[in-house]
Amino acid sequence: MAVLPLLLCLLPLAPASSPPQPATSSPCPRRCRCQTQSLPLSVLCPGAGLLFVPPSLDRRAAELRLADNFIAAVRRRDLANMTGLLHLSLSRNTIRHVAAGAFADLRALRALHLDGNRLTSLGEGQLRGLVNLRHLILSNNQLAALAAGALDDCAETLEDLDLSYNNLEQLPWEALGRLGNVNTLGLDHNLLASVPAGAFSRLHKLARLDMTSNRLTTIPPDPLFSRLPLLARPRGSPASALVLAFGGNPLHCNCELVWLRRLAREDDLEACASPPALGGRYFWAVGEEEFVCEPPVVTHRSPPLAVPAGRPAALRCRAVGDPEPRVRWVSPQGRLLGNSSRARAFPNGTLELLVTEPGDGGIFTCIAANAAGEATAAVELTVGPPPPPQLANSTSCDPPRDGDPDALTPPSAASASAKVADTVPPTDRGVQVTEHGATAALVQWPDQRPIPGIRMYQIQYNSSADDILVYRMIPADSRSFLLTDLASGRTYDLCVLAVYEDSATGLTATRPVGCARFSTEPALRPCGAPHAPFLGGTMIIALGGVIVASVLVFIFVLLMRYKVHGGQPPGKAKTQAPVSSVCSQTNGALGPTPTAPAPEPSAPRAHTVVQLDCESWGPSHEPTGP
Repeated sequence: MAVLPLLLCLLPLAPASSPPQPATSSPCPRRCRCQTQSLPLSVLCPGAGLLFVPPSLDRRAAELRLADNFIAAVRRRDLANMTGLLHLSLSRNTIRHVAAGAFADLRALRALHLDGNRLTSLGEGQLRGLVNLRHLILSNNQLAALAAGALDDCAETLEDLDLSYNNLEQLPWEALGRLGNVNTLGLDHNLLASVPAGAFSRLHKLARLDMTSNRLTTIPPDPLFSRLPLLARPRGSPASALVLAFGGNPLHCNCELVWLRRLAREDDLEACASPPALGGRYFWAVGEEEFVCEPPVVTHRSPPLAVPAGRPAALRCRAVGDPEPRVRWVSPQGRLLGNSSRARAFPNGTLELLVTEPGDGGIFTCIAANAAGEATAAVELTVGPPPPPQLANSTSCDPPRDGDPDALTPPSAASASAKVADTVPPTDRGVQVTEHGATAALVQWPDQRPIPGIRMYQIQYNSSADDILVYRMIPADSRSFLLTDLASGRTYDLCVLAVYEDSATGLTATRPVGCARFSTEPALRPCGAPHAPFLGGTMIIALGGVIVASVLVFIFVLLMRYKVHGGQPPGKAKTQAPVSSVCSQTNGALGPTPTAPAPEPSAPRAHTVVQLDCESWGPSHEPTGP
């Protein structure tokens, strides 16, 4: 019994066992709440008035919430070394810029919220390093561009992608098609006008696709939509069915949307915008028989056209239908024509032949096709001989002759062949320049299969009046090129080079294919108005004549005044040698000589000027009386 009191006395003296201390942690940022007592660590800073990401973050945190602040940018160092971060929220800030590699260390991140900011584009390096990301929320930004490689690092893990409420007119559909694990895809409230066929065919796990409130007039069939329930099935969507939302689009309800009309729906929010007969009606209330198309009808085609060889020709074809038909052209030889070095096909149905050849003549066929059928029309083209260099009519003149300012200058000694390489003589090795007119010429060269690894061809040329070389880079599969920026009445030196990869050195090298010299036709000038140099020279001669005449008149006047005053400057009278004092009265004539008495002054006539001139030769001679 005595042992018990002794134990009770010694018990307070024993060291008390302390609870386990957490590892040393970084201080919590000001205005934030930090959970560091137990794992996982979290830093919560919502609505804290932050202007930037706090620098004193605990780098071991698994959750970081920075929503509802005023952060304008995410820098590279802001989230460095946070390798254990799982959830990051930057919603509803003012973020305009995300530095490339800003999330590079967040390899464990599962969810990234960037909604409610001011991002205008997303590049390839801004999401680099997010190899385990599953939820990416980018809604309510100002995104107008999404790079094709922006989602490369998270393409295999992403399950939820929200791009709604942005300004996207185009999307990298090929990149979106690689999101094999995505379940929810939000594309609503954007500016998408079209969706390519098969854009969603590889998204086998997609459960919800929202394309509400875009500019879609039609939705092409896609294998993905085969999982949508049909009308014949019971109402209600099974778990494996796809939820598709596409209301708020200006749908054009024709035969192209019959497949969509046959699908079962539980809502009736979609409506038709066109054609006028169905505008404003609910999509699901329109009968399937009313989704019709109109076959194309050719409304306009070019009349029979005749052009001389070497000139351009434009063939036109217009068609109407529902949907709008696509116009294609077939040559007289039965080939489908498209954009090439000699022809251009425009979406409005115009086919332009840049330089016609004698073999281009014949019947061209215009084919207008849509989902309801096709219509054809024939356009005849006749290609005549090239026009003569001179036209004998009243609206054109002969080509300029020698001495004319517009006459052809002799070929320049510094030709393009000498500039290409000193070893390349200006001789033809297969390069031909044909069908050259006043401003265009067609360059052709043979196949260069003996040269391995050709990357492209390079054309270099200059005119006789200009030593500056002009370069053109041509694809490797081309054998001709049309030059359209030439000046009329010039001699050109031209060389073609093959650009290839040298297998011995691994560097890019060039090898000359050949050179040629040709001249463009002189431009014909109208005869109605004088030539500009003639007008300028005439005005200069007339002005010079006026100046010379004025100088001659001035000299004549001076000579006359000099003669009137007896060879002395005007205002100076002749001096009399022995006379001490002379006074004379004149009316503009010379005074009397010493030998002849002065005539008596007569009464002055009207408008007669009387002048008294007195001169004294010294202070001792006083003038005498009259």
